[in-house]
Amino acid sequence: MENQSTSLTPTRAHVFISGKVQGVGYRFSTLETAVNINVSGWVKNLPDGKVEAVFEGSNQAVEKIINWCYRGPKSAIVNDVTIKYEQPEGLQSFEIHR
Repeated sequence: MENQSTSLTPTRAHVFISGKVQGVGYRFSTLETAVNINVSGWVKNLPDGKVEAVFEGSNQAVEKIINWCYRGPKSAIVNDVTIKYEQPEGLQSFEIHR
């Protein structure tokens, strides 16, 4: 059985997603997914064609949205996901940054 304290520990992941991830609804789908699984943070498009996101929440929820990032929305083609774990800042909502 999974250790309860580990799965509920606040976690922050800074993620960069590359591939065909702009112009396919990736940010809006990320927002919807994050809200559904109770993850805070933000997502934005980068000038180089990648999507950047920060996810904060329970370890379990953050891992769940990271796994989702490898697929993304239906029309996305994800080539790579780079993850860097950081100290949580206590974000309270999820937003799309421009």
